[in-house]
Amino acid sequence: QGQLVESGGGLGQAGGSLRLPCAASGRTFSSYFSSYTKGWFRRAPGKEREFVAAMTWSGGRTYYADSVKGRFTISRDNAKNTVYLQMNSLKPEDTAVYYCAADPRGIATDVGGYDYWGQGIQVTVSS
Repeated sequence: QGQLVESGGGLGQAGGSLRLPCAASGRTFSSYFSSYTKGWFRRAPGKEREFVAAMTWSGGRTYYADSVKGRFTISRDNAKNTVYLQMNSLKPEDTAVYYCAADPRGIATDVGGYDYWGQGIQVTVSS
């Protein structure tokens, strides 16, 4: 069974940076991970899970929510079966539980477009 595991969360300051790695585990899942669309979502307190960023399997195209465009960057390291979310110029409204996701289908910016999810990791940004 494939699994995604986020790390690197915690407390950040407004204007600061955090990087979230998300690693794929499981022999079969890891072997196919490089060919999967990858995404990041977040859920703020009292809100629905929302799209943050996505990357095509080749890494050739990236997509971002307007709220994070120019501040966050999605990237991957196929050798490590890991996808990253670099978060710069943090704002208190970035406080949320962040989830990585992957799927063998094409690029998607909605929750329903992903079959594989991490357990989520808390990011709290203080003002």
